[in-house]
Amino acid sequence: MLLEFFSFLKQVVLSSFDMLGTSSSWMLLSFMIAGLLHEFLSPEKMKRSSIGTKKVSGVFWSTISGALIPICSCGTIPLGISLYYSGAYLGPTLAFMTSSPMINPIAVLLSWGLLGPQITVIYIITGLVAPMIIGIVANKFGGKEVCLYPEGENQEDSSPILLEEEKMSVRQKIKSGLHWSFTELAVTVSKYAVSGMLIAGLLFNIVPQSAIQTYLGNPGFISLFGITVIAALMYVCAVGHLPFIAAIVASGAAPGVAITFLMAGAATNIPELITISKTMGKRSALMYFGMVTVISNLVGFITNCLLMPGFKPVMDFDTTHKTIEAANRFIVTTPDWLQNLCSFVMIGYACLAFYKWLKSHSKKAQA
Repeated sequence: MLLEFFSFLKQVVLSSFDMLGTSSSWMLLSFMIAGLLHEFLSPEKMKRSSIGTKKVSGVFWSTISGALIPICSCGTIPLGISLYYSGAYLGPTLAFMTSSPMINPIAVLLSWGLLGPQITVIYIITGLVAPMIIGIVANKFGGKEVCLYPEGENQEDSSPILLEEEKMSVRQKIKSGLHWSFTELAVTVSKYAVSGMLIAGLLFNIVPQSAIQTYLGNPGFISLFGITVIAALMYVCAVGHLPFIAAIVASGAAPGVAITFLMAGAATNIPELITISKTMGKRSALMYFGMVTVISNLVGFITNCLLMPGFKPVMDFDTTHKTIEAANRFIVTTPDWLQNLCSFVMIGYACLAFYKWLKSHSKKAQA
């Protein structure tokens, strides 16, 4: 019994480490970019731009920017947090964090070859409209979390800081931004990302992959809500999972399954939801997850109504091979040793966060 428990625990850790490895290198790169954004984009500069307001134009440009950056949902976490803590409103932040993992030029290219033009057109429209809806709703109902720096607050305190920042050289700003990113942001994000991956690894082993494949392989038994739940629990990359989705549709599943799986899976995962909840508020995380779930199911249902009956899957092996070859030219992959190294760095940051938490609680207990 004890051996079985340790064997199960080992599988959970290995599964979690594998999932962490697929995103850790991109997250560390995102930390670097986030540090620069944090240093060069002050709250005052944000307020002068559209993403530092409730304007729809801010949500629009955040959506377009995210759609052009092929980064997974975990990779967008540091960038989203940096934008939010630099003065961006909640709406543009969530719009960016939705569009970036959900849709990008590489995913569109693969979708066209693997799923066909009909599903791809719906995928493009959804990938651009859904983040905007999420952003607009978040700006409207975000409450106190809608912005960290509301108009009229901290104006007196921000002026001397701005004057001090203006005296800093570009090199000093880069150094300061990277210092903030790798001493504060990385510690905060890593503890939620690693703990989220452990939860995902646990769920992955509790619900066997074979059971998921059996469910997905039975087209008559698949429900859009079931797809949403599975996609949200899995760590889904739009580019990496498109061949898997195409195979499901080719086996007889409804075309709406593809859209729902791409939306719910790529835009949500456990580490991201935990991080949003802890850094932007529980209301923000609930709104985000709720809207992604509702919109993905609604679009999947509409897709089925538009394309069925009479939908014919596009699964020509020659076309598929050529499409994957073309997409691979644009996909940047990191070697296994680098993925493992980045994963250990993330785990190290998570351990540091745990140590700081223990230290602070021990001081409180002694006081």
